[in-house]
Amino acid sequence: MRTITPSGAESISIGELSRDSGVNIETIRYYERIKMLPAPPRTASGRRAYGPAEKRTLAFIRRSRDLGFTLEEIRALLVLGGPERASCADVHKIASTHLANVRNKLSDLVKLEAILAETVAQCSDGATPDCPVLDILDAGRHSD
Repeated sequence: MRTITPSGAESISIGELSRDSGVNIETIRYYERIKMLPAPPRTASGRRAYGPAEKRTLAFIRRSRDLGFTLEEIRALLVLGGPERASCADVHKIASTHLANVRNKLSDLVKLEAILAETVAQCSDGATPDCPVLDILDAGRHSD
């Protein structure tokens, strides 16, 4: 339900914000509870009335989450991008740390891929009772 606020700005309901952003209603409420998303003004009937600022903040949070930033990192980025914008160096530090974490995860995934590929390659077509995949997952499998 779109309404016009006394200031003339258009506002939308939490349901519309959820549909527009692709963020679940409960997640929006959670972001409000943890103060990542400012609580919006309420209509006379008590419904939340979201405007462009809340919509933009939610889009920022959603995009940051899509890129794997933690809630703590996003909170810091929101503060740094707020009215008293910080230097790019502060943002760079957070993003660089996150990039290093992503690179570490990628390295771990490459190692994992190699182990799984080798193990799967050792699998028979089911002709034998031994299964290298189960063996690698259950180290105590053959220790009986």
